[in-house]
Amino acid sequence: MTNRGWAPIWHCGPRRIDLRERPLIMGILNVTPDSFSDGGRYCDLDRALAHGRQMIDEGADIIDVGGESTRPGAESVLADEEKARVLPVIQGLRTESDVLMSIDTAKASVAEAALEAGAHIINDVTGLRGDPAMRSLAAESQAGLVVMHMQGEPRTMQASPCYEDVVAEVRQFYQERLDVLQAAGVKAEQILFDPGIGFGKTVDHNLELVSNLAALDDGLRPQLLGVSRKSFIGKVLGLETPERLEGSLAVNTIGLWQGVVCLRVHDVSATRRAADMAVAVRRKRRNRPQVF
Repeated sequence: MTNRGWAPIWHCGPRRIDLRERPLIMGILNVTPDSFSDGGRYCDLDRALAHGRQMIDEGADIIDVGGESTRPGAESVLADEEKARVLPVIQGLRTESDVLMSIDTAKASVAEAALEAGAHIINDVTGLRGDPAMRSLAAESQAGLVVMHMQGEPRTMQASPCYEDVVAEVRQFYQERLDVLQAAGVKAEQILFDPGIGFGKTVDHNLELVSNLAALDDGLRPQLLGVSRKSFIGKVLGLETPERLEGSLAVNTIGLWQGVVCLRVHDVSATRRAADMAVAVRRKRRNRPQVF
């Protein structure tokens, strides 16, 4: 056990990931026409596979494959269409590599097919609240889970986000989800929590959450942080999406310093280097939480 209160192991199906070894880098592979940063770039199977290989070579521990955009205002996609987008990519990468793979979906039927194709992790932006079948699938498959906080739904989430205390409410969500999922047969060790930066939050909400990440996971389960190229970085720095690398690296480093164990990113190589450097320094800090 660490002194953060949670076991330092992540159960992802048959795989057991030691969260003390080094930060996990989750590379984003969107096979969608409308994702906010790279929509349409990897819809072609050959391009998608080539990008997956590149991220693995650059140091990605996990490839997160998504077939439905969750950007603000995004419309939903039918399950069959989502499967047609993601399954060939997962199957193709699985024939070449034993890298961990994640399916970014809120649909249990898509998640189940992805696990059968070789994925190990379900990354559900609804926090397993959307599809009633997702909880039983998670319990039966023992897949790794990323359980994200979101206020509202992608189509409307940025209309008027409102909280009395965003940090307290996200931590309450973590506790509620942990209780519900364990009651459904999910093991705590399957779960990483995600505060859902940019999902039903204003710029100030996002900044407050990033400033208080250590308060969110204390005694519960460790966290994944997904801030790569997001709009709050652009608004703070006055930059368009392609120019947000430095801001993303800064926020991710702040997250690592507070004990985040996984970073979901577009820019794998730069993040891998920044993360390894940050943790090398962090290990020398006295009176620190024993995370890595």
